[in-house]
Amino acid sequence: MVEYAKAAPEDLLIRISLSNRGSQAADLHLLPTLWFRKTWSDAIGEKRPELGVAHGRDTGSVIFALHQELGNRFLYCDTDVRLVFTENATNELRLFGKPNHYPYVKDGINDCIVHGRSEAVNPQRSGTKASAHYQLHIGAGETKVVRLRLTDAPPSNPTPFVDFEDVFAARLQEADDFYSHITPSTLSADERLVMRQALAGMLWSKQYYYFDVDAWLSAHRAHPLWDRGTSDSRNRSWAHMVNDDIISMPDKWEYPWYATWDLAFQTVALAIVDFDFAKEQLSLMLRDVYMHPTGQLPAYEWNFGDVNPPVHAWAALHIYRMEQEIRGSRDFEFLRRAFHGLIPNFTWWVNRKDTTGRNLFEGGFLGLDNIGVFDRSRPLPTGGHLEQADGNAWMALFAQNMFEIALELAQDDPSVEENALRYFEHYLRIATAMDRLGDLDDEMWDEQEGFFYDVLRLPDQTAARLKVRSIVGLLPLCASTVIEAESVLKFPRLIERARRFIKYQGDLISNIARPDRPGVANRLLLSVLSESKLRRVLACMLNEDEFLSPYGIRALSRYHLKHPYEFDVHGVAYRVSYEPAESTTGLFGGNSNWRGPIWFPVNALIIRALVQLYSYYGESFKVECPTGSGSLMTLFQVAQELTRRLAGIFLRNREGRRPVFGDEKKFQTDPYWRDCLLFYEYFHGDNGAGIGASHQTGWTGLIAKLLQAFGSARPEEILRHGAKAALAYDEALG
Repeated sequence: MVEYAKAAPEDLLIRISLSNRGSQAADLHLLPTLWFRKTWSDAIGEKRPELGVAHGRDTGSVIFALHQELGNRFLYCDTDVRLVFTENATNELRLFGKPNHYPYVKDGINDCIVHGRSEAVNPQRSGTKASAHYQLHIGAGETKVVRLRLTDAPPSNPTPFVDFEDVFAARLQEADDFYSHITPSTLSADERLVMRQALAGMLWSKQYYYFDVDAWLSAHRAHPLWDRGTSDSRNRSWAHMVNDDIISMPDKWEYPWYATWDLAFQTVALAIVDFDFAKEQLSLMLRDVYMHPTGQLPAYEWNFGDVNPPVHAWAALHIYRMEQEIRGSRDFEFLRRAFHGLIPNFTWWVNRKDTTGRNLFEGGFLGLDNIGVFDRSRPLPTGGHLEQADGNAWMALFAQNMFEIALELAQDDPSVEENALRYFEHYLRIATAMDRLGDLDDEMWDEQEGFFYDVLRLPDQTAARLKVRSIVGLLPLCASTVIEAESVLKFPRLIERARRFIKYQGDLISNIARPDRPGVANRLLLSVLSESKLRRVLACMLNEDEFLSPYGIRALSRYHLKHPYEFDVHGVAYRVSYEPAESTTGLFGGNSNWRGPIWFPVNALIIRALVQLYSYYGESFKVECPTGSGSLMTLFQVAQELTRRLAGIFLRNREGRRPVFGDEKKFQTDPYWRDCLLFYEYFHGDNGAGIGASHQTGWTGLIAKLLQAFGSARPEEILRHGAKAALAYDEALG
């Protein structure tokens, strides 16, 4: 186990505990390693930084690090150990059969220690990569500790470890105090453990990311300006990008690159521990060296041009309000910058992804991998295009969020009021396009089944619903936003123009929740679902034979276990069936599976929508939700129940097992492992076991936000103060 504690900003203490859990003594070679990232050019003989042996101390060993820009550092070892040095340079001879630039290369330390080749390291004890070689004999059941200190203080202090344990004790106490402050007192000890480890995983998954796409394309002879070939190299249209920042990664081990829609969810969890970093991360993607000149946000390194759900506006507004509730101050400047960055992004969606101009969006991939019948990133085998229920739902929510942001900013800047009306109109047109007047066969809402589906629009303009009961049909529920009465009453001119718009465009509100009908506390509701539609969709979502798992909402209805959906194209059957764990085929990339497992981002948005709807409908709106009690539940109680099920993935059950670990005996029973939680990419739809990237804390870190919110939220406060009350801390925490 490796622990870090800072004595000062440039003084880092490192404690490495090595435990032998076996029944016999064993030898261990430990190699704490220091190296410089290679930023110099061998070809032009740039001056390199340097590592070497520092002198001037009576005991222990010290590696010095000299860098022209970063200054000097020293790595202190707590005992006299062998120091070995090489260069952080690729072994060209081994990999490519080319002569090496240096006699000592980056795998030289490995060759020295593992293969006994002492000539593989520099006898002059200098280079750009160095290790302290500890040779330890550890008895059965014994733990040995190695202490290191990386600091800018030169080796004049003969006792650099004299305050080591005191500093560690102080930092541990500070960490305990910090987490105690942000954790609701109503949570159990196990829930507190889950919340803290989720947030720790979020903090750990920051990583420096550098990518100069212009240079990368030039090196691959694929630059759109200078190379005339017809290269299909990825990211050709992103030559403007120069990414050079510390970024929150989904998982810096397996996925050491940012993913934009993941990042939006990550910031919501990160805001619990660091508002400034969370806001900076959201702002990052809206900068000129990330956002495309057309307004598109980059997806991720593999293909920046992939289309991910537009959730940045929701995240920005959520963090803004969260900070307002907790700190008591409004960061108008952050919200203003986000708004002006999101305007071109919204415009990009309207111009590029609504090709027919009918407010029917065909976003393509939208981050949901194999959710549908066809690969939504590629041309359809039938020809034509998809009108996507999830695409329209994401855009309806995007418009709602932009309307909310515009109302907030208009308090300080009246010129923004015009934008508010524009996004209100956009929302109405997008929502209405999903279910036009009349019972039609070519629209997303199926009146007979009470569910939303994607629509396949063929080249001859005929259309058919693709009746896969998936999260795609539940996402319209997420496009539900409550507007406080006082937020609108400040703008009488806006109210008048909105009323006039509704008067002359009355058909736009015929099949959705009426935006002019007041609810609890005179709140107004923007929702794709009218009350009757809401009840029908919830009946499906809260059915344990369909979407409701013991551990949250499944991405695909369990109905398709016995009733797979098939669509025939020229004699080829395209099939969708319920697969609660890993995908059984490599279909559409095979990297993840949306045909049954539980995913945290969509569950979190569903819970958000339920709280919003509760603040509008109040206690009188109740639905059936299987809990064993048989009683009807309010929407707030349903949100609590879903949170309880999601948290149950990580918490010990009555048998003392954590569902996240599945049948892994080591993790379920070993006292050294059973409380070391893993926050997987997604989870088994029936038993809650973790699947996918084993430590993609990323958006799964949202469990921390859900535990915090529902450990402190009170339904009466939400009815009194609105959905934003769910963001506040526990009363006992102030």
